[in-house]
Amino acid sequence: MGWAKTYRSIIQYRPSMNKRLVSILIPCFNAECWIGQCIESALAQTWAEKELIVVDDGSTDGSLKVIQSFGDRIRWETGPNRGGNVARNRLLDLSRGDWLQYLDADDYLLPDKIDKQMQFIEANPGVDVVFSRYIVETQIGGEIRQAVSLMPEPLDSWCLLMRWDLPQTGAVLWRKQAVLSVGGWKADQPCCQEHELYLRMLKAGHHFAYCTDYGAVYRQWRDGSVCTNDLCEVNRRRLEIINDAEKFLNLNRAMSHERMYLTNQSRLEVARLVWQYDRKFAVEIADTIHLSQPDFDPGGYGKRINYSAAYRHAYRVLGYQAAEILAMIARKVSCLGRSQEHQ
Repeated sequence: MGWAKTYRSIIQYRPSMNKRLVSILIPCFNAECWIGQCIESALAQTWAEKELIVVDDGSTDGSLKVIQSFGDRIRWETGPNRGGNVARNRLLDLSRGDWLQYLDADDYLLPDKIDKQMQFIEANPGVDVVFSRYIVETQIGGEIRQAVSLMPEPLDSWCLLMRWDLPQTGAVLWRKQAVLSVGGWKADQPCCQEHELYLRMLKAGHHFAYCTDYGAVYRQWRDGSVCTNDLCEVNRRRLEIINDAEKFLNLNRAMSHERMYLTNQSRLEVARLVWQYDRKFAVEIADTIHLSQPDFDPGGYGKRINYSAAYRHAYRVLGYQAAEILAMIARKVSCLGRSQEHQ
């Protein structure tokens, strides 16, 4: 079955002389609680030249009814569940804008998000991908909290990719032709989807630029999202992207010491996560670090995780595996001490 041809048309778009159309593209799967606010935030964008398209990817809850309730203010389409990237590519096909704002159905935008980034684009006409920080929204004990994500130096896009600091999808504006030129979203990519697209766009030479203004809100309220369903698969796919990027940079003689260091820092971060469930694989990752950079030190520049002096010393003198074992013992001792304090 293909997509159902049952979407409503928006009011006919009439471009002004100097404005460019932005297509706001929302894939939705079982997001009944969130999709209404998501669509409202898109409609509330102060950038006037916009269209809003929603593809319902076979939702089994009440998402489609919420989508339909917006009437002719949006275009929508529904079909069987085929995955997020298939829905994103269908949205790409339906879009008419020069620029694309992808927005996951459980996230939302502040009213001037697109306006600020489009102003940046007008001042930097050669850019293909504009990215910004974003607001992380969590719910802890019934209290909603917000914090702005980090964008650590260096702002080199390859470094940010290696360190997994290029932002989630909603914080970006994408030039449509640039996305089309690399074939769109990879349909069978189960996770790390935007990072896989980032990699192909960087390899194709597209220009990334950082805009200090931000306005995307990324919710981390619930389990069951693509990035939390299978952490083993997420870590494996992340390593694939890191390794592919490293190979490309080496082949093109574009691997700087800084990029190599941040590549291995990211590998160590993955190895420490993998250690919790597959120690053999974690050691293999650490061996890759040693082969590519024998003098690697976990506490160097550009760090996102603050490693203790004890861990760094153990890593340098005894190696990764011993450092992890000692760190595990230290955590157990610390937990025991806290437990005894409460007795």
